[in-house]
Amino acid sequence: MLKELENWPVDNVSAAIVSDTDVAEEFGDGQRVFPLASVTKLLTAHAALVAVEEGAIELDQPAGPPGATVRHLLAHASGLPFEGLDVAAGVGEQRIYSSAGFEVLADLIAAETDIGFDEYLTQAICEPLGMIATSLQGSAGHSAQSTAADLSVFARELLSPKLVSRELLSEATSLQFPGLDGFVPGYGKHRPCDWGLGYELRAHKSPHWTGSQNSPQTFGHFGQSGTFLWVDPALNVACVVLTDRAFGAWAKPLWSDFNNAVVEALSH
Repeated sequence: MLKELENWPVDNVSAAIVSDTDVAEEFGDGQRVFPLASVTKLLTAHAALVAVEEGAIELDQPAGPPGATVRHLLAHASGLPFEGLDVAAGVGEQRIYSSAGFEVLADLIAAETDIGFDEYLTQAICEPLGMIATSLQGSAGHSAQSTAADLSVFARELLSPKLVSRELLSEATSLQFPGLDGFVPGYGKHRPCDWGLGYELRAHKSPHWTGSQNSPQTFGHFGQSGTFLWVDPALNVACVVLTDRAFGAWAKPLWSDFNNAVVEALSH
């Protein structure tokens, strides 16, 4: 399935197809460290879920702009812009993709736990899963780095969670604040633009970075550094692809065609 990656116009690419029990297929150097860009948000979101399980924070506690909650921040519904703290819309009015919201969330977790968020992410996610090459180097919205090997372990956690309850992960990967319109960076406006708690939901978005053959229940994230991770519950598999070429026009047809080919191969 992954051999097609040999033809991608990138210098380096690492990838894996993952089930809930093992890695079904690998490609490239699984130990090579790549910047994740916004795939970071998956790690931050899962750390936030751990904080919820621990009782450090609650999904519906106030956070961010007046009237907003942790849930709003995770679902890009707080009204905060992509960066900065100048509110761009009312709470719950639009799906405004916001790295700033994840930074506000990280600051809240740090304040409530008295642990810097980079260290909290390490303790909550990386250490228990054995993700030894993964670290946060700045913004909780876009500054983690990791390897395909580490993200394969994380993908298995998303398929069969050990750090959080299945019920909480199910809520996090379900639609939050239905009906909100918004933009997926690089793919334009979607009406509606469905999102979970940090996890982007494929739903019926078109165009999209996942494949048209991925089920609507597919969730994950892509990063502007040329990275993506998706989980398709209908197949009970996940796919991790990390490259060293920034997302752009080159990626749009290749990513969706590749993901369609993966889904087709796994469906037989």
